[in-house]
Amino acid sequence: MPRRTYLAIALLSLILVMPAGESIAACGDEPSAGVDWSKCIKTRLRLANRDLSNAVLERTDLGGSDLKGADLRGAFMEGADLSRARLAEADLTGASLTQVYAGRANFQEAQMTGASLFKAELPRSDFQEADLTEADLTKAEMSRTDFTGANLTNATLAGALLIRVVMKDAELEGADFTGALFLLAHFEGADLSRAKGLTQAQLERACGDEDTVLPEGLTPPATWPCALDD
Repeated sequence: MPRRTYLAIALLSLILVMPAGESIAACGDEPSAGVDWSKCIKTRLRLANRDLSNAVLERTDLGGSDLKGADLRGAFMEGADLSRARLAEADLTGASLTQVYAGRANFQEAQMTGASLFKAELPRSDFQEADLTEADLTKAEMSRTDFTGANLTNATLAGALLIRVVMKDAELEGADFTGALFLLAHFEGADLSRAKGLTQAQLERACGDEDTVLPEGLTPPATWPCALDD
């Protein structure tokens, strides 16, 4: 059999056995709306203000990349590595960041309405002034994560791990803290009066001050305000 014929048959066989709907990520493709970079290594790229809406970035390594102001609306980023990535002012409306690792990532002033951060790992990430309205942070792991001035209206933080998280002056109306674990979580100046799922036991492991507003029936712990070295 001629070599070309053999190769053609082999290629056809590969296509026929490929599961329906399965696609191969094109890691060499230019950044664009809908690009498929799943499982690709895209570290330290300059992607500021680029249109990556509806991009497929599942398990993509974007560590250290500059995505400031990027359009990531509807992007599928499940399991992606966003460590030290810069996403300040990016639009992540409706994006799926389920189980991402985003240690020391910068999300300042990012638009994240309706985004999913289910089981995301967010140690030392910066969400100052970010809009996380109706975002899903269920079972997210947050250690020293900064939400100062962020909008978490109707966000879900059920079962989340909040270790030394900073939520000073955050908007928390309707935020659901059911089953969340607090350990020196900071709520100085925050209005928790309409937050859901809060218990006195959680507050005893949190930090607040005279400007922290609590739901009816809960009282400021005697340990408030926390010592400065906490």
